[in-house]
Amino acid sequence: MTDFQKLLQESMFWAEGLAALAALLSYHKIKNQYWKYFMFYLIFIFLCEAVGKWGDLFIQYNKAAFYNYFVIPIQFIFFYWLYAAKSFGKTKLFVGLSLLYLFSFIPSEIMFSSDKIMFSLNYTLGCLILMILVIMEYYQQINSSNILNFDKNRMFYINLGVTLFYIGTLPFWTFLSFIREYRGIFNIYFDYFLISGIIMYLLFSISFIWGKQSS
Repeated sequence: MTDFQKLLQESMFWAEGLAALAALLSYHKIKNQYWKYFMFYLIFIFLCEAVGKWGDLFIQYNKAAFYNYFVIPIQFIFFYWLYAAKSFGKTKLFVGLSLLYLFSFIPSEIMFSSDKIMFSLNYTLGCLILMILVIMEYYQQINSSNILNFDKNRMFYINLGVTLFYIGTLPFWTFLSFIREYRGIFNIYFDYFLISGIIMYLLFSISFIWGKQSS
């Protein structure tokens, strides 16, 4: 990892902390709304990243398994809930997509090695599902009667952040085993992964500062 990537990685960690703090400071405004669960989610992610950053100083654990079996599935399932169940009001869609994603662990366990940094099959399917939800959210926002006030729509910032990070890095994690053989291409993609992560969490922070949704 280059010095620049180390700086970006550190910045991404603290951007996650900033998003969690911005959400926490907004608790009095969202405590009676479902957005409080987004606050809990951001705090949870920051704590998980803290474990990933410093956990091996205190306990021995499999970091790849921690992310692949715990952190990443929770990330995807949370966003499926936020989009399908809350933004679209389709609880059955949320349940169906979540089950589809979770079932993808079965062929992944059978066909692929469990010692990979990232389970590309699960991540690819998870991102493809999320991409469909992102497109649906853009369509909903474009056709909203309140489109001129998009800057007050919390989901606008969240959707943009998810697009840049999860959808934008889909090729990187899907083809990681091939890309890592070409160091120049790998570094470009990895830089983008870190930069887009920083931007996403900054957008999440902004969503709590500027977003005015009342539900």
